[in-house]
Amino acid sequence: MNDSSKNKANILIIEFLPERIRLLKELLGKIGYKFQIIPQNETPFRTIQILQPDLILLNVEMPDFNSYDLCKQIKSDDYFGDIPIIFMSGLKNTFDKVKIFNVGGDDYIQYPFEKIELKKKIENLLTIQKQKNLLEIEVKKRKQIQEILNNSKNLLDSILDSSLDGVAALQSVRHLQTKKITGFRCLVVNSIIAKIFNRSRHEIIGKIIVKDLIDHIHPTIFDDVIKVIKTGKPLQRDFFYSSDKSLWYHLAAVKLDDGFAITVRDITLQKQFEIQLQEGNRQLQLIANRDALTQVANRRCFDESLQKEWQRHLREQNPLSMIMIDIDYFKLYNDFYGHQKGDDCITEVAQCINFVVKRPSDLVARYGGEEFAVILPNTDLQGALIVAELIHNAINSLSIPHEKSPVSNCITLSMGIGCLIPNHQRQPENLICDADKALYLAKNQGRNRIKTLTIDNEQ
Repeated sequence: MNDSSKNKANILIIEFLPERIRLLKELLGKIGYKFQIIPQNETPFRTIQILQPDLILLNVEMPDFNSYDLCKQIKSDDYFGDIPIIFMSGLKNTFDKVKIFNVGGDDYIQYPFEKIELKKKIENLLTIQKQKNLLEIEVKKRKQIQEILNNSKNLLDSILDSSLDGVAALQSVRHLQTKKITGFRCLVVNSIIAKIFNRSRHEIIGKIIVKDLIDHIHPTIFDDVIKVIKTGKPLQRDFFYSSDKSLWYHLAAVKLDDGFAITVRDITLQKQFEIQLQEGNRQLQLIANRDALTQVANRRCFDESLQKEWQRHLREQNPLSMIMIDIDYFKLYNDFYGHQKGDDCITEVAQCINFVVKRPSDLVARYGGEEFAVILPNTDLQGALIVAELIHNAINSLSIPHEKSPVSNCITLSMGIGCLIPNHQRQPENLICDADKALYLAKNQGRNRIKTLTIDNEQ
């Protein structure tokens, strides 16, 4: 980078409209800055590497490349990432100011602009850049925070006024006898931090901020910054605080002498996006685990849940039960009433079973076609029989007509129950097999009944 303390700053203009180029050349010439313009056919990033400007004026609407991507490329470069970038645009309605800062832009200005406005923006950014370099030197030399603030007061004021983030530096206030930290004296603060405290800058600078005032923002921040001072370990965290329209903030704190410096950034938009993304993922997960027709769990969810419950019951050595359920003579129902009525019947049966099986840990799943499976964690055979009987009675109470059924004039169910305590010699498939064999017995012995491999409980 050019040494702006010896020479006027060198500004790179990335613009394609001749009339704007003439305007910028005239303005920068009057101010006294050096300026260069990227030749039309040159690669922008390569030109920046060669010219090493102190500041870039970048048109948002460049025809040959994406200005946002160029900004991201510059800001991600270890050597050129600190170059301030001012975006320029003639679009009043579609100009995406949020995107400017998301890609690392430092400021923006719209055509037609006031010359004084552009001059001030350039001066502020160059001042901030110069101050950042000075602060890096000061930190490396490990000078005390008071010396840094005294030697750089004017430049710090410029940073504070121009910063988009809340910035503050605070010194510890200790009890005379115990030496414990009782509060913090505010040395430096900008308007953003002051607003969070519901105060003006003049009301806070030099004053002692007590624990109750900090706890009002978030109940753990006071103790968190004390840890920063004691350990020297930086702190970064997000916190929720309702201040005007801003709700979410990101706080970063570092130790400075017997105190700390903080920056606070409004991340409400980012958090809202994260929440929307989480909700979207949750909805996708629900869709992935639900049977589209019946809205109970699908086969995939059944398989995953059975594996998890098997491993848990293997550790705890508790009984795990399963009920396999089949709608009796459903093909005859479909043939007589039609597939739409068949789908309605399957859905009504599924919802009825789901209503009966109430525990949050239980799972009702559509196993396939007109067949359902119920997983009953921490349930022995007698408990599973009770649940099966409740399902049996609930389906009977629906009285769904089935004129072609050989066993009843209404829809009925055949159910088979399997129950075991998992061990390393068995697999989840053994439980499915036991319940399926019991279901076969129920169907083979006349349907409309509940069967187990060990207990004959006919309905």
